Amino acid sequence: MCLSKSVPRNYDPTLHPFEVPREYVRALNATKLERVFAKPFLASLDGHRDGVNCLAKHPKSLATVLSGACDGEVRIWNLTKRKCIRAIQAHEGFVRGICTRFCGTSFFTVGDDKTVKQWKMDGPGCGEEEEPLHTILGKTVYTGIDHHWKDPAFATCGQQVDIWDEQRTNPICSMTWGYDSISSVKFNPIETFLLGSCASDRNIVLYDMRQATPLKKVILDMRTNTICWNPMEAFIFTAANEDYNLYTFDMRALDTPLMVHMDHVSAVLDVDYSPTGKEFVSASFDKSIRIFPVDRSRSREVYHTKRMQHVICVKWTSDSKYIMCGSDEMNIRLWKANASEKLGVLTSREKAAKDYNQKLKEKFQYHPHIKRIARHRHLPKSIYSQIQEQRIMKEARRRKELNRRKHSKPGSVPIVSEKKKHIVAVVK
Repeated sequence: MCLSKSVPRNYDPTLHPFEVPREYVRALNATKLERVFAKPFLASLDGHRDGVNCLAKHPKSLATVLSGACDGEVRIWNLTKRKCIRAIQAHEGFVRGICTRFCGTSFFTVGDDKTVKQWKMDGPGCGEEEEPLHTILGKTVYTGIDHHWKDPAFATCGQQVDIWDEQRTNPICSMTWGYDSISSVKFNPIETFLLGSCASDRNIVLYDMRQATPLKKVILDMRTNTICWNPMEAFIFTAANEDYNLYTFDMRALDTPLMVHMDHVSAVLDVDYSPTGKEFVSASFDKSIRIFPVDRSRSREVYHTKRMQHVICVKWTSDSKYIMCGSDEMNIRLWKANASEKLGVLTSREKAAKDYNQKLKEKFQYHPHIKRIARHRHLPKSIYSQIQEQRIMKEARRRKELNRRKHSKPGSVPIVSEKKKHIVAVVK
C-alpha cells in the first residue's frame, strides 16, 4: 500500500475566513523579530597603528583580506581566525592603493613615496627578509591602482592614468583628459578592456585599453571620490560623490544617472558592489556605512558604532555574506550583510520558517505599520540632527524655486529633475 506524502488541502476560501488577518499578524511578528535580532557587528580587527586607508580582497580565498594604512604598513588578515597573519612596512607615507593579482599569487601597492611594489602573497621563508618582487619608481605620486581581471596588466593613476605590463618597468600607454590629479581608477570586471577614473576637477572619465584614448567624460557639480562597476551588468557603475550622494550611471547614456542615492549627511568616500550586483555598500565621512539596493534612492540599512570615526574604505566579501570597513581610528570592522541573519548551519525547519517569513514580509511590506517597523533605525545624534537640518534646507530651496517660477515669465525657470540637477556636462 502506497501512502501519499502530500497533505490534502481544500482551497475553498469559505473554509478559511480569517486567512489574511492571520497572515498579517504573522508578518508583523516576523518584522518585529527581525529588528529584535538585528545585530550586524561581528568583529573588530585591531593591529594597525594609523588610519586604514585601503582594503583589498583575495580573488581565490574568502578568508584572506589585505589592508593598507596611513603609516605605510600593509597587513594580511585571516578572517576566520580574526588575526593578522603578516605585516609589511611597504611604503614611506600613506599606502594609497592596494590590489591583488587575478590569480591571487601576488599583490601590488602604491604609496606616497612614488613607487609601485609587487609582493608575494605567501610570506618569506625562514631567515629570508621581506623584500618586494618588483619595484617601479615613478616620477609623480600614485594615488590609486587596480589590476586587470584576466591579463597580467594593471593601471595606476596620479597625474595621468598609466597602463602597465607586469614584466615592464615603463607604462604601455598613458592617458589623460584634463590637468588635475586623478584619485581612483577601476577596471570593468565584465568588459575587461574598459576602465573608469575620477579626478579632482569633478569629472568621471571612461577609457578603452584597445584604443589607448579616453572615450567619454561626465562632469558633476562636485568631486567624485571613487567609482565601482556592477559585477553583473557590464555598463553600469556607481560613483561616490562629495555632495553626500551616490550616482548610478549607464555608461551608454551619461547625461542622466539611472538613480541618485541620497541618505548620507557627509561626503561619500568609498563604494563597493555585492557579488550579486543587486546592492552596494557605501562608506562616508559621517562615520557610518549604508547598504543601498541598486534601484532605490534610499538605503535599506545603516551601520555605525560609538567608536567608529570617518569610514575611508569598504569592501563586500566575495560570498555576499559580510562587509568590511576601514576607518580613521585604526580599526577594520566586520559586519553581516543582512543584520538579522543567523550564522551557522540551519536545520530544514529553520530554512522553511525563514523562507515563509520572508514571503509574508514581502506580501505585507507596504502596510503602514509593518513598513514603519521595518524602516526604523536608531541613528547617532550627530547624523540625526544633520538629517533634520538638510531637510529644512532642501525645503527652503524648493520653496525659493517655486516662488521664482511663480513671479517669472512662463518657461524662464524650467523644472529640472533631481537626476539631471547635478550633471554639468557630458563630453565625448
